[in-house]
Amino acid sequence: MIPIQLNVFCIIVYMLESLIIIVQSSLTAVVLGREWVRVKGLSPVDKILTVLGICRFCQQWSSMLFNFCSYLHPNYVFWYLAIVWEFINTLSFWLTSLLAVFYCIKVSSFSHPIFLWLKWRIVKLVPRLLLGCLLISCLSIIFSAMRHRITIQLKSMRHFARNSTVIERLETFQWDFSIYQQVAVLVIPFLLFLVSVVLLMTLLSQHLRQMKHDHTGHSSSSLKAHVTALRSLAIFLIIFTSYFLVILISIIGTLLDKGSWFWAWEAVIYAVVSIHSILLMLTSPKLKKALPVRC
Repeated sequence: MIPIQLNVFCIIVYMLESLIIIVQSSLTAVVLGREWVRVKGLSPVDKILTVLGICRFCQQWSSMLFNFCSYLHPNYVFWYLAIVWEFINTLSFWLTSLLAVFYCIKVSSFSHPIFLWLKWRIVKLVPRLLLGCLLISCLSIIFSAMRHRITIQLKSMRHFARNSTVIERLETFQWDFSIYQQVAVLVIPFLLFLVSVVLLMTLLSQHLRQMKHDHTGHSSSSLKAHVTALRSLAIFLIIFTSYFLVILISIIGTLLDKGSWFWAWEAVIYAVVSIHSILLMLTSPKLKKALPVRC
C-alpha cells in the first residue's frame, strides 16, 4: 500500500497530464482542421496528425471517465468505456505506425520496384490507409467487446457452486486469450513502426556519413539538419517504445497491485503520452507556428 498523500499527488499529476494532452490534441485538431477546410486539402502528414489529434482527445476523455468511474464505483464494471479506450488506443498505434511508414517510404532510396511504386503512390494512398487503420481498429474491437462480455458472464457464474472447476478453467482460458489478443493488436503496428524508424535512421546515417566523406558542396546547415533529424528520430523511438512497454505491462497486470499503485501507474502512462503528443506536434510546420514558443 502507498500513502494516501502519494495517491492524491498521483491523481493531481494525472489530472494535469490529462489537461495537457487535451489542450495539445485540441490545438492539433483545430489548427489543422481549420487549414483543411480553408485550403480544401492538407499534406499527408498533417492529415494523419489531424486524425491522431482527434483520437488523443477522445482517448483522454474516455480514460478519465473510466478511471474515475471505476475508482468511485468499484463494484460496477464500466466495460463499455474500456472498449472505447481500447479502440482509440489501437487506432492511435496504427496511425503512429502509418506516420513512420510514410516518412520511411518518402526518404528511402531503394531501387526495388515495390519501393519505387510506393514512393510514387504513397501520397494518394494516405486517405485509404487512414480508412484501413480505422477498419482494423473496428475489427479488433469486436473481439474486445466479446472478451469483456464473456468476463462479465463468468463473474456472474461464480456465484453458483456447481461446476466451479469448469468455471475456473474457462476463466483461465479467457484470461490467456485476453492477454494474447490485446498484445497482438498492439505488437503488429509497433513492429511496423520499429522497422520503419530503424530503417529511416539507417538511411539518414548512411547519407550523413557520405556527406561528411565528400563534404564539398554540402553546407554546414545541411549536416546539422541531418544530425537534428537523427536525434529527433532517436527520441521519438525511445518515447513511443516506452509508451508501448508501459501499456504492455499494464495489460499483463501481473507486476502491479492495481489497488494501491493504480494512479501512480496512470500518471506514468500519460506522462509518456503527453511527451509523445508534443513530438508529434513538432513534425508539422503549421503546428509549430501555432505554438506559443519557438521549438
